[in-house]
Amino acid sequence: MAINLTKGQTINLNKDEHDLSSMTIGLGWKIEEKKSSFFGGLFGGGKQENLDLDAIAFLLDENDKVKTLGNDKLVGGDIVFFNSLRHPTGTVYHSGDNRVGGSGANDDEQIVVELNSIQEPYCKIVFIVCIYQGQEKSQHFGMVESAYIRAVDANGNEIARYALNVDPSYTGRCTMVFGEVYRKDSGWKFRAIGEAHPFDSFVPLLKQHMPT
Repeated sequence: MAINLTKGQTINLNKDEHDLSSMTIGLGWKIEEKKSSFFGGLFGGGKQENLDLDAIAFLLDENDKVKTLGNDKLVGGDIVFFNSLRHPTGTVYHSGDNRVGGSGANDDEQIVVELNSIQEPYCKIVFIVCIYQGQEKSQHFGMVESAYIRAVDANGNEIARYALNVDPSYTGRCTMVFGEVYRKDSGWKFRAIGEAHPFDSFVPLLKQHMPT
């Protein structure tokens, strides 16, 4: 049975119980329906503009730093996102950009992590979701009715899920650090984070993980 996590909670990813050769990190969201008056509904005023949410993964070393940056500092390095869908090692890859999202019960975007194949120096993978052009469009996580991150093993069994609900503190926050997978001793752990930020790009977070 899958574990429902709370913010800050950590669990062991038990390789004896789950096939971790290919673990899928699924991210999903549902946009809050915009309430409208009768006349607003007649003239389209109640229609909520779609939010374009993007999933990103940082691969970090034991010092919480990226080791490799691509030729243009982003593509082809230790950041997996819509413009760089596969890590150079082939052990972490992205399902592709979903520009609509919130369309059903399935994950809106997925990042696959081949945990058993990840070698040093990589010790942690951080999963982030950004609202594309959120600041420009005045879109934020306060408008997201529900969102989640979940870990699914290679056999399709859900290991754990961390769900976010509407929270006034997310108003004006366009980027969310959802969770992370990190190496501990001879295994891996999964931690729910739920940390929101006002910027609508992962670059400010990336700067915190740049080597000095």
